[in-house]
Order: sequence, then structure tokens, then C-alpha cells
Amino acid sequence: MLNFIGTVAGRPRSRRWLAAAAGLAFGLAASVPARAEDTIKVGILHSLSGTMAISETTLKDVMLMLIDQQNKKGGLLGKKLEPVVVDPASNWPLFAEKARELISKDHVAVVFGCWTSVSRKSVLPVFKELNNILFYPVQYEGEESERNVFYTGAAPNQQAIPAVDYLMSAEGGSVKRWVLEGTDYVYPRTTNKILEAYLKQKGVKDEDIMINYTPFGFSDWQTEVSKIKAFGSAGKKTAVVSTINGDANVPFYKELGNQGIKATDIPVVAFSVGEEELAGLDTKPLVGHLAAWNYFESIRTPANLAFIKEWHAFIKNPKRTTNDPMEAHYIGFNMWVKAVEKVGSTDPDKVIDALPGTQAPNLTGGVATLLPNHHITKPVYIGEIRPDGQFDVVWKTKGLVPGAAWSPYLPGSKDLVADWVKLKCGNFNKVTQKCGGA
Repeated sequence: MLNFIGTVAGRPRSRRWLAAAAGLAFGLAASVPARAEDTIKVGILHSLSGTMAISETTLKDVMLMLIDQQNKKGGLLGKKLEPVVVDPASNWPLFAEKARELISKDHVAVVFGCWTSVSRKSVLPVFKELNNILFYPVQYEGEESERNVFYTGAAPNQQAIPAVDYLMSAEGGSVKRWVLEGTDYVYPRTTNKILEAYLKQKGVKDEDIMINYTPFGFSDWQTEVSKIKAFGSAGKKTAVVSTINGDANVPFYKELGNQGIKATDIPVVAFSVGEEELAGLDTKPLVGHLAAWNYFESIRTPANLAFIKEWHAFIKNPKRTTNDPMEAHYIGFNMWVKAVEKVGSTDPDKVIDALPGTQAPNLTGGVATLLPNHHITKPVYIGEIRPDGQFDVVWKTKGLVPGAAWSPYLPGSKDLVADWVKLKCGNFNKVTQKCGGA
């Protein structure tokens, strides 16, 4: 950092002194940009307060760990990485404000952040306008592919659809009735729109699908859980597909236990509940309920065991869990580092062009590839909740599943493809042969 030089007292004695002083001032001013670029700044845009802090704080922490590890390797392009952490406080418009601050004021080279889709939608115009890069690490509803965004979490075909397929199978309980229970915002509503269309395509009738939404931070679950219990008493095997997000999960699962809803009766498969969320719950009444993710802490591979050990050492708490979005940041960060090294620059345009095709190991034994649609390849796992808050894997895909930006089950998107390498378009219509979705 520059130390400001105090004003020199006294009047100038000659033109020569003035010229020398001017030269010194110019030299100091010219040195500011060079010194400001001594580090490469990395933005971290995760809620550290509010309803989403239960999920997002850990993502801030893991990014600090990854940056620290990279610096111990010598940094990047001969420079240290400098994390710049901001707190958008679970306030969706504030995400956009903080993103603009990171890019325009702090001059970050890249941003890792957001959890909810509404926060991602809030920052999209900022990243497009200012031409920066966002790595988004959380499962989402699809129906999007932006040039400035890289989606390292699951698309619906990498989580929601496989979870429903599993529950429909004999192994998963041959479920016939479905409760689609979600928080009231874009991710649950769009995901459930896709799932409703998919279920009907599979022959499920309207009367066997119940859809319900509650606000962020919802806590009074007694009536809602009673409705689920009543819906499941019709004589057909019933399951709940949960897109409940944030700290509302804690009272929801507590109420399931209070009303004696066991996994053997009405299993719940969650898309936003992992080890971090379960850490604050008495999980004994929840044993057997499910979650669909692309990673579980309980998967014992050498890479995952090493990551967990490094995490505990960095965070100085052996009880802190790992989870799926942390792995997504791990993959995304390593891909970004590789792309920067490949082009020898943090210039957004060069890095964006270099990222498709980049590969990075995941923590479960495979290698993720960044696709032309800016999504990645991922395995899919279904896990059962254990008494200790971890998950036993009960089902997994045979290989890696390529993330699909657009759903084939929705009329408005079934003809769309995303390809930022050849087509240079995130919503190319295969029928009209036009970019823009028309």
C-alpha cells in the first residue's frame, strides 16, 4: 500500500525546484496503478447475515481456504491472490450493488458468489455491463446460459430429474403421489414447473401432484406439514420434493419429526439441504430422508479425505462439515486458475474464451469438464440422512452427467441450446436457427 507523503512546507525557491517537485509528483502518480496491480483481487459475494447465512458463510470460508492454498503455491501469474469479501446480507438488490462495488471499486478479476437464483438474477446485468466473470456454485433451475457466468452447481438434469426417477423406481419406493414444496422464488417455481411437466409426461395425474410455496425464513410449519401428512394418506406412496431454501429448513425438518413423518411413510428428498444445514438439527427423527447432490462429505476418496483434512486444518474446527456447493467452488476456482494460466492474463474476455474445455478433478473421483454452455459435467448421488447428520449414498449415476442449460420438458425452451464456443449464443433456437430464443 502507498504511504501518503506529507505536504512540503515552505515556498518554492526556483523554477528548477518546481520542475523537480512536479516530476516527483508525476512519478508517484504513475506508480499508483502498478502498485495497485501487485495482487490479483478475487471477489467473494456471499451472504454472511440474514436468512441465507446458514448456507453461504461456509462458501466464503472455503474460498478463503482455496485462495490461501493457491498463494502458498506461489500465487497466480507471479502475483498473490487477494480476497475481497462483501456481505450482501440475503438482500437481493444489495447483491447487485455489492457486485458493482467489487468490479468498479475493488477491480476484482473474478467473483465467486450467490446462492439463490434471485440473487444471481439480480447481479447478471452488472456482470454483463461491466464485463466481469461470476462463478455460481449452487444447484439451480436452469433456463439460463450467460456469457459472463459459469454454472458449477447442478442443472435440473443433474439433480431434480434423477431424484424423481429414483423415487419412481422400485428401489426408491415406487412413489405415485408428489408434494412439490418450495420457498417462494424463482428457483423452486421454475424447478417445480419442470418437474410437474416431467411427472405428467410420466403419467402422473393432476390430483396426485400438490405444489406449495412459503416465504424465505418461514417458521410456522405445523399447518403445512399437516397438509402433507393428509395428502399422503390417500393410499398411494407419497414423497416430498423439497426446494425449501435457507434457515426455513430447520423448523421444517423439526416439524416433520414432531408430527412423526418418517422416511418409510413419506420420504422427503431435498435439493438445498446438505451437511451444513443438518449440523444444527437433531437428525435422529430424520433418518432415512433423502437429499440429491453431486457430492457428499461421506464419500471416501483420497481427494475428498485430503480436502476434508485441509478444511479442518484451515478452519481450526474438526466439526465443521463440507458440502456440495463447497466442492463446486473448489472445481470452479481450479478451472479459473487453469484458464488464467493458459492465457497468461486475467482479462475477462480471454479467460471466458479459454474456460470451455477446461478440466479439473472433482472430490468424488472423477474429472469435471467445463462445457460450451458454461455448465460442467457432474455425477449425481442420492443420500439418506444418518443419525450423525451425514449421508449414506443409496444411488448414483454410472458416470458424469453433462449439465443442460435448457429443459426439454418446457415448451418455451425445448428447442433451445447454449453454445458460447461455436454459436456464441446462450439461447440458440434449433428450429428458427436464431440466437435470442425466438
